[in-house]
Amino acid sequence: MTSTIAPPSPAGALSPARRWAVLAVILAAEVLDLIDATITNLAAPTITADLNGGPSLVQWLGASYALALGVLLVVGGRLGDKYGRRRVFLTGLAGFTAASVACGLATGPAMLIAARLVQGAFGALLIPQGFGILGAVFPRDQIGKAFSAFGPVLGLSAVGSPILAATLIDTDPLGLGWRSMFLINIVLGGAALIAAHRLLPRDTGDRGTVIDTTGAVLLAGAMASLLYGLIDGSAHGWRPAAWAALGAAVMFFAAFARRQASAGNPLIRPSLFRNRGFVSGLLLGIAFFAAVAGLLYVISLFLQGGLGYSPLHTALTGSAPMAAGIVIASIACYQLIGKLGRTLILIGLLTTLAGTLGLWAAVHTWGTATGPAVIVPAAVVIGLGMGTCFGTVYDITLGDVTPDEAGSGSGSLTAVQQLANALGAAAVTTVYLHTPARPAHAMTTSLLIVAGVTLICCCLVRLLPRTAQPQHH
Repeated sequence: MTSTIAPPSPAGALSPARRWAVLAVILAAEVLDLIDATITNLAAPTITADLNGGPSLVQWLGASYALALGVLLVVGGRLGDKYGRRRVFLTGLAGFTAASVACGLATGPAMLIAARLVQGAFGALLIPQGFGILGAVFPRDQIGKAFSAFGPVLGLSAVGSPILAATLIDTDPLGLGWRSMFLINIVLGGAALIAAHRLLPRDTGDRGTVIDTTGAVLLAGAMASLLYGLIDGSAHGWRPAAWAALGAAVMFFAAFARRQASAGNPLIRPSLFRNRGFVSGLLLGIAFFAAVAGLLYVISLFLQGGLGYSPLHTALTGSAPMAAGIVIASIACYQLIGKLGRTLILIGLLTTLAGTLGLWAAVHTWGTATGPAVIVPAAVVIGLGMGTCFGTVYDITLGDVTPDEAGSGSGSLTAVQQLANALGAAAVTTVYLHTPARPAHAMTTSLLIVAGVTLICCCLVRLLPRTAQPQHH
């Protein structure tokens, strides 16, 4: 992700129709990742009930995918540099599709979690290659037009995927229950794989690219130990195994930090940690992405477990309105970031805080009698806040980094978002599942924690760079 391999032939060698077909393939891969990253938020109660998985399965369903994706994302980008983006893209897509089938055929919680880990790992091979491939096939004067297609397509997918997943569960047209959400990837992934094999240009890569495998292993050990400690502790009481896992996480993180300072080709450039604005943005991103990832999960758990909503009712009341807010804000903020700079992040955080506190007030007042009339507006407001922050945090955080640090910084932020998603899915659901028999109390406690984290993030905004630099926007 930090180096650019020249394409074997100039962009002009491909016809315009072929270029746009390549874009469609890349977008299909992005949509597959988005769908599979989010569907378990909605389907967790159904899957857990069917497999008798208990609370720990609820937590691992989302965390396992995000964990593998986040840990290996930077490595996946480097593998594309080394072995060729086309080859790694095809490998990632084939493995992702096969792992989706394994998810759909899982006979128990352990098999499903393992398949989700594998799915995330292949996703980490797949996703980083897209921008590099498009940069190689589109002329410089058209690349902006190609990238502009991502927002609307991913936005529609974000709104539509929970509705699609919920419809498949509720109507069960194939008689497969929740499994159809994963098995549908045989069609989607298979079609994308055939098209990618035919359309993507060949590239050789640079075998001289060095990959910090040791750093990746240490980071994986740190995050896996941390998540295991949190989930095991909340599910089985804070027994010695949970504390041992948390202690191991600290040691792994220390070893990872030492490795990054001494490695010749570290996953994260050490100089970035001497940049106050970047470090502040990294910390803000970890806290905010973890908080909202957990929030997405507990809203789904409360609507289904506390209010008795079906998956489709949950999608229409919570997931889809929130996704719509994210899309609207993301489009609007593209025009505002140049004028408002880091103030835009503060606006997004305060909007998220307002929506979270509004939902807290409603559940605190009406408990399990809370209705869609208050849930939907709160979800939209939360989505508007999230959408305002998502891209803006990246651009502002990179505002003070040098051009030669931009690749490492951008890759680090993307990976951190996924790792924060895993951490948030585990941590906030730990709070909620502590009192599952009292869903209103569990929900209000979880919302207060999310609000508190968001408020802390507001205090970090003044440490960020004031504006995004043109080369990073």
